[in-house]
Amino acid sequence: MWVVKLGGSLLGSPELARWLDTLVKISDGKVLIVPGGGMFADAVRQAQETSLINDAVAHHLALLAMDQFGLLLAGMNPGLVTASSELEIAERGWQHRGIVWLPSRMVLADENIPKNWHVTSDSLSAWIANKIGSEHLVLVKSKDLAGYAKTAPMALQTLIADGLIDSAFAEFGAKSNAQIWMLNKADHHVFAQGLNLGKLKEQALPVSKD
Repeated sequence: MWVVKLGGSLLGSPELARWLDTLVKISDGKVLIVPGGGMFADAVRQAQETSLINDAVAHHLALLAMDQFGLLLAGMNPGLVTASSELEIAERGWQHRGIVWLPSRMVLADENIPKNWHVTSDSLSAWIANKIGSEHLVLVKSKDLAGYAKTAPMALQTLIADGLIDSAFAEFGAKSNAQIWMLNKADHHVFAQGLNLGKLKEQALPVSKD
């Protein structure tokens, strides 16, 4: 199975619907979409500033924000279904469906995941990729990646310093056996003909776990 993380920043862009259409078309139960938090997570940040709730409570709310964005994605495309447990992910896979992960249930059950803002949907996409034994993890970003060379894997620390992934990703990514890739939101055509590793290598930015 492949894991594809769609950032919340894609909301409102025409590329988001194209990504969903493409992934529904080629998924065949082999793609798990991880939603970002988007405006829902931004609302949690604002609420924390106003209420002064601690990071653990904000972390819980941010996971629910990812659930909300996941439900929104499923609502945008009738070919998508949601899953909130390993069993449901497996069942949707057997049904050859396009799957959107709702993370709060599984993540809250793991006491080893830090409850703070250092852990975002990027790190959680690596976490679930490891959990389900995914072969490839693709992070879809709004930021233009043209300035990064694609001839060699990009170091995680460079991407963290540039603000492309969260600081906890170095730990979560290292634990995953999945090959990690990064694509721009305009790169949905990479999967137009299916989960083509050759096309992915041509277009995507490979990420090193070191």
